[in-house]
Amino acid sequence: MKFVDEVKIRIKAGDGGSGAVAFRREKYIEKGGPSGGDGGDGGSVVFQVDTRMTTLLDYRFLSQHQAKSGEHGMGSDCYGRKGETLVLRVPLGTLIKDADSGETLGDLSQADATLLAARGGKGGRGNMHFATSTRQTPRFAEEGTPGEARSLLLELKLLADVGIVGFPNVGKSLLISKISRSRPKVADYPFTTLIPNLGVVAYKEHLSFVVADIPGLVEGASEGVGLGLRFLKHVERCKVLIHLLDASGHLEGRNMEEDHAVLCKELKKFSPKLAKKPQLIVANKLDIPEAKEAYVAFAKHMKRRRKQVFPMSAATGEGIGAVVDAAAECLFSNPKGAKKERG
Repeated sequence: MKFVDEVKIRIKAGDGGSGAVAFRREKYIEKGGPSGGDGGDGGSVVFQVDTRMTTLLDYRFLSQHQAKSGEHGMGSDCYGRKGETLVLRVPLGTLIKDADSGETLGDLSQADATLLAARGGKGGRGNMHFATSTRQTPRFAEEGTPGEARSLLLELKLLADVGIVGFPNVGKSLLISKISRSRPKVADYPFTTLIPNLGVVAYKEHLSFVVADIPGLVEGASEGVGLGLRFLKHVERCKVLIHLLDASGHLEGRNMEEDHAVLCKELKKFSPKLAKKPQLIVANKLDIPEAKEAYVAFAKHMKRRRKQVFPMSAATGEGIGAVVDAAAECLFSNPKGAKKERG
């Protein structure tokens, strides 16, 4: 399934039905009075979370959505039927904004969340409401009011407890495949991951948490370089961030100290709140002999800054348990993130 996390749509609530102009015409009732019924209210447009949805793909190909209008009033005091409410289902974590003003109308981050986005028009009153002692045969009625219409921006921000961030090809997809049942594409070239992947980690004592593999960041990502802004937003709601670094990167002219500094800079430039989230610094690919020496030097450097580095090999599984335990401790033992950076 194609992953779509941003769409623009147009919604229109139903118009209210007009009231009727009618008079009683029954046998044995001479000169019957007004009997025009009211028009029905138009249907509203409501957004509702569907936890089974993971993408906004449905709205990419169908951008116009209109609720049904109310029926017009009829004679014999008959009211028009109300228009049905149009329910638009969206994934959990969908942000709804007014496309013209940029105003945020709702953040559907709860499983039972709903949002009234466009209110249906009111039905008009029939002529039976306008009869008085001096005006016994009103030959007019109210028209229904139009339903609200607006252009909306739907933006999906994934809801995950732990976000794995790092440069391309550092092992994020392999790690999430080892700790959950998620099976993302894994290959030895940059940008293997082109969409965020979610996985559920079954932890001890019936505890579990959701982890997200965020597509590779590069320097300048906060300004739109590479996959850029499109995926940085998906780490905003994560409670803990795993900074995954390639301990063998020096073989390609890179080093973990610079990579970690770039990651921190890009996250902070995108949102200062991200820099304050609990972080786990993880050095991956320790199964490569040349990587161990680089890890030791980097760990000493970070220790001087009072930060711990977790050694790990996603390929062999070594050290993965310690990383999962540390992430779970941040989530369950210190849910409010008392420490700004954990590592």
